[in-house]
Amino acid sequence: MAKNDNDKLVNCIRRLRFEHGEMTQEDLARRTGVTRQTIHALEAGKYAPSLPLAIRIARVFDKNVEEVFQLDPT
Repeated sequence: MAKNDNDKLVNCIRRLRFEHGEMTQEDLARRTGVTRQTIHALEAGKYAPSLPLAIRIARVFDKNVEEVFQLDPT
């Protein structure tokens, strides 16, 4: 599949945080080794994570990476 520079990555991190005991951005940041600001930027769609970070986030929620991050079909 050819890379499309218009591809946008979307995620469900915010929903997953609330489904997991109303986890704060700070809690998730601490568990994944990044700053709260990074988690905020991810949730806002302003930042695409590195693959290792995407995997760490998915593991916190016991999900596959593609259950947390998807390419926006639009």
